[in-house]
Amino acid sequence: MRYEIHATLNDVTHSHDLGAVIDPAERPSGVHRPAGRRRAGVALAAVLLPILAATITGLVLLWPSGAKPQSSLGFAAGGVTFPHGKVTALTTRPCPTSDNGTGNPTPAPASGKVPICGTATVTITGGSDAGLAVSVETPPEVVEAGVGAGVILTKTPEKTGSPATYSIYDLERGRPLVALAVLFALVTIAVARLRGLFALLGLGFAAVVLVGFMLPALVEGQSPLWVGLTGAAAIMFVVLYLAHGLTLRTTTALLGTFGGLALTALIGGVAVGAAHLNGISSDDNQLLAQAAGQIDPRGLLTCGIILAGLGVLNDVTITQASAVWELRQAAPGMAPRRLYHTAMRIGRDHIASTIYTIVFAYAGAALPVLLLIELYGQPLANVLTTSNIAEELVRTMASAIGLVLAVPLTTALAVAVATVDRHGPGTSRHGTR
Repeated sequence: MRYEIHATLNDVTHSHDLGAVIDPAERPSGVHRPAGRRRAGVALAAVLLPILAATITGLVLLWPSGAKPQSSLGFAAGGVTFPHGKVTALTTRPCPTSDNGTGNPTPAPASGKVPICGTATVTITGGSDAGLAVSVETPPEVVEAGVGAGVILTKTPEKTGSPATYSIYDLERGRPLVALAVLFALVTIAVARLRGLFALLGLGFAAVVLVGFMLPALVEGQSPLWVGLTGAAAIMFVVLYLAHGLTLRTTTALLGTFGGLALTALIGGVAVGAAHLNGISSDDNQLLAQAAGQIDPRGLLTCGIILAGLGVLNDVTITQASAVWELRQAAPGMAPRRLYHTAMRIGRDHIASTIYTIVFAYAGAALPVLLLIELYGQPLANVLTTSNIAEELVRTMASAIGLVLAVPLTTALAVAVATVDRHGPGTSRHGTR
């Protein structure tokens, strides 16, 4: 069977301007949505509205109360504060070595460079102690930053018979980070314009959900699985419609995203159990388990898997839905089966490049760990099955499987919706049905 692509103005007019059907804002006056599209919209809404209702219900039931559980890490409970200051004077010396109880000093680094520490005079720049100059011991990174560097101090309040004490908590990095964030926003808006602005607004909403709902709910001991699914669903509802508009195309991508999220959560949960992962492999996870016993570490690992695949999953589903609609607009007479296979060729290319993105993003973030693996000299199979590496492998592969399966799911759904009027006016006069 031969399929012809008709791009003449006459054919576009005859097809009732498919692009305008896709986006109501572009529909000329007097042109109405075909009946098939209306039925498709009703069918999609029948599936989507229960998911929306479940998301809202989850937000209500899981919303944190605002009361922070007591923790062994609770600095604020002991009256500890973190005033900001500026280094106004600095004296340096080699960092002291430690024998770790063995009687032998710690050897110098292989580079031959001895770390430089020092004593700094820090003038506090804010709060009730503004203007007060204190003397603190400084680590090498503060010495490297030099006089004039902004620092964050830890102030332990005075006790009976002893004055307040100060120590270096960290360097102040607010200005370069804010400058980078502003540059990112400006570049995004300059290139993507209004669509870029909406994407940034969606990103801000995602941050609000993460910080305002998900983290406090997890700290209170709510189910990590349901917190992850509810938060992810709330983010996707707003982000996709805000960035791409309230259209059938976006709704199709949203349903494909939800399908991918469900598969990712299912596969991730099964893999975590099958691999006997407990979620406390790293030092940070162990510290979290000790400080907040109400948090389920294994469930937290599954929640992390859901979040890890959220952004890439969104990218793949919206791209596939758009590919189907554009192919349908270019070739209105293309049969659904061929439209599906043509869109899947695009999807397979996208899958390949996205998998590379996931793997190399992890490799970049875990470069120090990979270097340690190289230095250990153990068999690779032994190293890969250790708990901390296995967690990352499960997180990466579970997200990738959900991503890959979301492509045919979204493509099939998009083809069904985009070709719902193939026997009506939207069909090319010369195309084969």
